[in-house]
Amino acid sequence: MNDLVKLPITNEYGYYEIRLESIGGLGANLCGKLLGELGALYLKQNALSFSSYGSEKRGSPVKAYIRWCEDNVSLRINSPVTHPHLLGIFHEGLISSYPVLSGISKHTQIVLNTPLSATEAADKYKIPTGTLHCIDALSIAMDCKSRINMVMLGALIKACGFVPLSIAETLCAESVGKKYPGLIEANLKGLRAGYETLSSLSLSDRAASFPEGGGTENYVWGYENAPIGGVNPRIGSTISNDLSASREGYIPLFLPEKCIHCGLCDSACPDFVFQFLPGTYKGKPAMKNSGLDYTHCKGCLRCVAVCPTASLVTALERDYDKKPHERLNRDLLTPPSNYQESGANSWITSDSYLTEKRVDGGIL
Repeated sequence: MNDLVKLPITNEYGYYEIRLESIGGLGANLCGKLLGELGALYLKQNALSFSSYGSEKRGSPVKAYIRWCEDNVSLRINSPVTHPHLLGIFHEGLISSYPVLSGISKHTQIVLNTPLSATEAADKYKIPTGTLHCIDALSIAMDCKSRINMVMLGALIKACGFVPLSIAETLCAESVGKKYPGLIEANLKGLRAGYETLSSLSLSDRAASFPEGGGTENYVWGYENAPIGGVNPRIGSTISNDLSASREGYIPLFLPEKCIHCGLCDSACPDFVFQFLPGTYKGKPAMKNSGLDYTHCKGCLRCVAVCPTASLVTALERDYDKKPHERLNRDLLTPPSNYQESGANSWITSDSYLTEKRVDGGIL
């Protein structure tokens, strides 16, 4: 059966290329490894798989790259996949934050994890071309007690159009089953559900309205326009950045009536989302937890784990269009002039510390 599997489309080098776009914690790295193993061991292709991700365990962007080619074709390119034939987007929030659609064409099969239909998603995210397949992988994974990556693996196998489900089931049973034998049935159930549950839409009729390739990656900085010395002028990675795309579908829900304002949540939070303001607690002056800014919350749920009174609980984000007790941190932003023209970055009037006179902003 494996000898009958042929790559339906390749690039000029003879490669069928796959790119997975995700965030840490959703299992795209493992999914990429499984696709590489699928190509090499079960489809009898030359195969290559590698990933790119940050140091954080959860929340940071993750990319996985996979290449397949016929046995008589040399696999010599190890660079990232820029023009995928199959594109998997594990978190729809990435579309508005990162150029995950770069390099797509009318031949690209796009698998998007979203509760929206393919038509709704194409309109909302202005996806210009290719064939869009949508699946609510989070809900399916919860129903099957599986993981999002297993559901997405099934959907990717279905979208590519030339890999039988039986081969993917064998892969899952032999690879994942060896490490997690107790989860094999749940993972197989999630794999099958992902294969069978897709909302698809061909976008070829829209391609004329967009440039070929779906838009290339336009980085703000490069070697030609980066500040001298590579200085990053965007001060503060939390208050100035939107981290909502890092969430996996869950948020901490604040129940103020149970809060004792102990501050453990604030100590555990890596992104300083909580706001404590002066107030009274049990008739005494105290700093009270007034809420959190979900713009900067990446959904790690450490605050839920440390809360001693269950005033922070795990909730499904899609159930809360308007999040209760949200307090925006944008008012806490310090004007750039406060730190760029004073302190250690200000001008001095002498090379000697004995005679120097610090002049904030360089003005006498």
